[in-house]
Amino acid sequence: MGRAFARMDPQDLQRLGVAVGEIVTVTGKRTTVCKAMPAYKEQRGQSRMQIDGLVRENAGAALDEVVPVQKVASRPAERVVLTPTTITPADRDLKYIGGLLDGLPVLAGGRIRATLFGSRWTDFKVESTVPAGAVVINPTTQLVVGKATAEETRRVLSYEDIGGLKRQLHRVRETIELPLRYPEVFERLGIEAPKGVLLHGPPGCGKTLIARAIAHETEAAFFSISGPEIIHKFYGESEAHLRKIFEEATRRAPSIIFLDEIDAIAPRREQVLGEVEKRVVAQLLALMDGLTKRQHVIVIAATNLPNAIDPALRRPGRFDREIAIPIPDRNGRMEILEIYSRGMPLRADVDLHRLADITHGYVGADLEALCREAAMICLRQVLADIDFSLAHVPYEQLARLEVGMDDFLAALQDVEPSAVREVFVEVPDVGWKDVGGLSHVKARLVEAVEWPLKYASLFEKAAVKPPKGILLTGPPGCGKTLAAKAIANESQVNFISVKGPALLSKYVGESEKGMRDTFRKARQAAPCIVFFDEIDALVPRRGDGGSDSHVSERVLAQFLAELDGIEELKGVLVLGATNRPDRLDPAVLRPGRFDAVVDIPLPDEQGRREIFEIHLRGKPLAQGVDQAGLAACAEGLNGADIAGVCHRAGLSAVRRVVEAAGTEPPGAVALEVTAQDLQSALDETATATGARVDRDEA
Repeated sequence: MGRAFARMDPQDLQRLGVAVGEIVTVTGKRTTVCKAMPAYKEQRGQSRMQIDGLVRENAGAALDEVVPVQKVASRPAERVVLTPTTITPADRDLKYIGGLLDGLPVLAGGRIRATLFGSRWTDFKVESTVPAGAVVINPTTQLVVGKATAEETRRVLSYEDIGGLKRQLHRVRETIELPLRYPEVFERLGIEAPKGVLLHGPPGCGKTLIARAIAHETEAAFFSISGPEIIHKFYGESEAHLRKIFEEATRRAPSIIFLDEIDAIAPRREQVLGEVEKRVVAQLLALMDGLTKRQHVIVIAATNLPNAIDPALRRPGRFDREIAIPIPDRNGRMEILEIYSRGMPLRADVDLHRLADITHGYVGADLEALCREAAMICLRQVLADIDFSLAHVPYEQLARLEVGMDDFLAALQDVEPSAVREVFVEVPDVGWKDVGGLSHVKARLVEAVEWPLKYASLFEKAAVKPPKGILLTGPPGCGKTLAAKAIANESQVNFISVKGPALLSKYVGESEKGMRDTFRKARQAAPCIVFFDEIDALVPRRGDGGSDSHVSERVLAQFLAELDGIEELKGVLVLGATNRPDRLDPAVLRPGRFDAVVDIPLPDEQGRREIFEIHLRGKPLAQGVDQAGLAACAEGLNGADIAGVCHRAGLSAVRRVVEAAGTEPPGAVALEVTAQDLQSALDETATATGARVDRDEA
């Protein structure tokens, strides 16, 4: 970005008589200069030229527009006068700008871009050059940088600043850009151009970004409206303000009116009590009906709650097209990461492909926050080396700042995907190495969760759909919840944990709404695991009695509808755990809902030995501790019991050291967990477990 390259097929370069590195002019509404470069291999054979958004702006050309390209004679620049348009660089930065712009072709009147110290870029307007015409900046060029004028503006947006939304952007462009640029096409066809477009999707997915980029690319006047700006306390003021904005947009046509969070401005009239909202909705309907095809005004609205908007706005003639802006997929996340990291000084070990793989459910705003947090982590590591008594940080120290892969991975711990932030559960650092004796459970979960992600092409080729649900059954303490945490952590997918009491509500309809919202967020954050612990309490067998409100039956009906309803549950695995499968409703257990029921029995001797090894790992064991013998003596104990044995043995060792030390510091006595500590703890646990078993049998 900002290097003024025009990448073309080598055959096109040969036809134009242009050698690689020579200067060419690109002419749209205006003329700009570029350096001819060969296109990437995958882009050849298409007779297309690739230029960045800054070059397109300088040329006044749109995407897919046919433009003349000509070779031009250029001379070395002796003097170039620049004016900052976004931010005035510090005086200490000016001496480095020449090196950053070396080899850049420029033409008076155009804009150029320089990235200082790997930070956000700074834009400059080329006021004049000596000699006049197309020139190339070189190390001997005298650069004169003035102060930013009152015309200083925010950084403009182009289509190159939008990643992961190619298909949606194409639909928005054909609906908005085409009528604004070529209205005669619609007049020839005898149809009216669309008046409005409704963009809907989760927060942070790029709705506002698309609207601003469209406005800039079409060079249309842009009017942004939000709820608080419209609503006034005096009667009629809200409608008058809305009319004023539409009148101003009509006067400055072509123009775009952007209604952000339109659900707050125009909610369903039958669901609001205030008269102000109803009058605003009626006024907005009248204004949109009053827009004619000759006014060249288009209304874009954005919301993350499309069903909360008054239905009268969603008919053709008002918002003619509704475009869903989804959470980006893996390729989309890769494009977004490239956009937000292109101005960052990255170390060679940064693997954006891996980051794209593990950031499931992250929207564009989340990925921007991830890049920003990674940079802050990098900065914290060098804060101790910065001399805060100096007015400025030395350039040499700034040049050493580089963001590494470890910074991005650390930032991932702090930046959660916003789509599931309300229900996001921080999965403990539990892997399969911490789970003993459950090899068959691990195999089934890996097949259900990891294989569809790693071997998606094989599933498509075999016409096999991944399972929707897996039910883990077994006695308490055998590792059902632990296995769920391990697969969520190992597969690095999003994890939502649902507890029955938090979902059930005394108000009619609220429990079902909670279930719907849980699955909606899981779909947005796919691939995702929804874990229902003690699921028998949430969806019990129908007809077993209970309260007169029938809450459980309604929750069960909603649960079944979510599992195999009309809306496909794609990329979401439902994981249930229960020690009472007989209490579940039979409809839950049929294939297509819970496709597999995995029983987790009490661990065998080998499993108990693995569990002892896991829980004794890191403990100061004395000589002669026989873990195999302990496993043989622990028959009938589950994983939680064995964890309790190891915990009791550790406490016994600590108690012995404290008592032996007396008034001396405890560190003077060696701390060891002995075989006797473990055997005593095992006997206590076996006695307690026997008593528990006797009570259960009774």
